[in-house]
Amino acid sequence: MSVDTYRTCAINYLRKKAESDRSAALASFQLLLDKAVGIGDHSTDDLYKELDNALDKLVDAEDRLATIEAHF
Repeated sequence: MSVDTYRTCAINYLRKKAESDRSAALASFQLLLDKAVGIGDHSTDDLYKELDNALDKLVDAEDRLATIEAHF
């Protein structure tokens, strides 16, 4: 595999991983906000923790996508 091919594959992997993580975070938000089935005992503390986790994952994924676009 040439260096250019490896570089392209590696960047594609990073982009697709970030896109997948973003999709998972958005799906979590949909469940938590629209159906609340993502929480086992449905306590507000658990809901807030899961909302925070979903936001952290979304921010991380979108930051990674922006960084990939800016530098590669």
